[in-house]
Amino acid sequence: MAAAGGGRERRLPPRDGYGIRVFSNAFFRYEGEWRAGKPHGRGKLLFKDGSYYEGEFVDGEITGQGRRYWAWSDAHEGWDSASPKPGGNSYTGRFVSGEPQGRGVMEYKAGGRYEGELVQGAREGHGCLVDRDGQVYRGSFHGNRKHGQGHLRSQSGDSYDGDWVQDRRQGHGVLCRADGSTYEGQWHHDVFSGLGSLAHCSGAVYHGLWINGHPAAPAARIVILGPEVMEVAQGCPFTLTVQLQQDSGEVAQSESGRLLSVSAGVRYVQLPAFSEVSFFKVDSERHPETPMQTPLGFQCISYPLTCSRSRGPGPRAAAEAAGGDAVPAQGDPEPAPDLGAFCGQQDTLDRPPAHGGAAGRPEQRVHRGRAEFPDLLLGPPPPGYRPFLFLESHREKAGLSPGRAAPAAEETPGGRRPDGTATAVLPAQAYPGEYVIMVHDRTTPPFLGRTLPTAFKHLRVVGKGAPP
Repeated sequence: MAAAGGGRERRLPPRDGYGIRVFSNAFFRYEGEWRAGKPHGRGKLLFKDGSYYEGEFVDGEITGQGRRYWAWSDAHEGWDSASPKPGGNSYTGRFVSGEPQGRGVMEYKAGGRYEGELVQGAREGHGCLVDRDGQVYRGSFHGNRKHGQGHLRSQSGDSYDGDWVQDRRQGHGVLCRADGSTYEGQWHHDVFSGLGSLAHCSGAVYHGLWINGHPAAPAARIVILGPEVMEVAQGCPFTLTVQLQQDSGEVAQSESGRLLSVSAGVRYVQLPAFSEVSFFKVDSERHPETPMQTPLGFQCISYPLTCSRSRGPGPRAAAEAAGGDAVPAQGDPEPAPDLGAFCGQQDTLDRPPAHGGAAGRPEQRVHRGRAEFPDLLLGPPPPGYRPFLFLESHREKAGLSPGRAAPAAEETPGGRRPDGTATAVLPAQAYPGEYVIMVHDRTTPPFLGRTLPTAFKHLRVVGKGAPP
């Protein structure tokens, strides 16, 4: 009999009514209702190790509603079926022939609980499992494991809704992370595997094939298309075409949404005739900048880059509006428009500049591995940058002797020297020379845990009318 087992009884129970039976091996003790000499009705069966069952009996069998407590039994697995658990588990619910079967609640000493359907003591059917780490699973079970359709939510806020096979995410499913990232697609052995789409919290997206949790064709670098050295006429805007490329050199068309920004630098050149000077003599107090090494074979210092679409009124219009007299002499080239603030907003962007990037840098989101930055323009030298004019035409126009630095704009207010004589107005545009354009990956946080290396392009500004 499942209720009492064998052994010669030490005390004879009543055939009907209420009574107590203690068996000769002293391991079982039953107290409760009897019918025809068998436990029948409500009763309590106690085991010598401290385990017990309390509930309904039918013709000597544990059948019906009841509660079972295991003191030191490994027969019933805990919430983790990979290894047996010590005693302390308890079950309240339906029993059939001594086994939990039907609907009930299992409490695990190791932590956690299960409420749902069971067959012969194992989770089978639909139920809700809360494990010792606080994860909550609602869905189908088979053989004591998560199997079929189910939803899992962790304490961190991550959630998964989809297919399961033997306690692993496998098939099709949707993972929503607490940081806002979402993956939808195929799974195998608990990792992304097959076709799927990851929408990252940074705004970047990878849509394509995954292998063992990793994208099959990720971007490895940023490439600026065009000749090795781009040439641009002084004061003219230009367009950058950018690709994200895989290690193989193919365009990473599976990626979209990375945030790229553009910045510029001017070549830093030490000349034998001038100790520690460059193309621009820089006010170290205003710009305490260390020259940056580039892969182009020379160093550079930062230089303003603007979008020509954001241009404001030119110097002539600004001077006339202010009633000033700093107007270019007849025959001098018309200065380029004053570009004012740097361009930091793109038509496709509804967010502030990326974290860590300089405010106002031109920014663009990648679409299928490609991005384009139109209407870029090198701005005028910023305050504190005093250009050295080496070309004869520049010296003559600026009225400078050979090797002299052009006066800084702030040293000649109103276009006049301290003695009252007029000075030439410096063009509000970049001087001819060697520049560097840089494209940075500003995706925050880094997409797939990686920030792509900065791309460099050598840019040469030539004077207007110069031969190509």
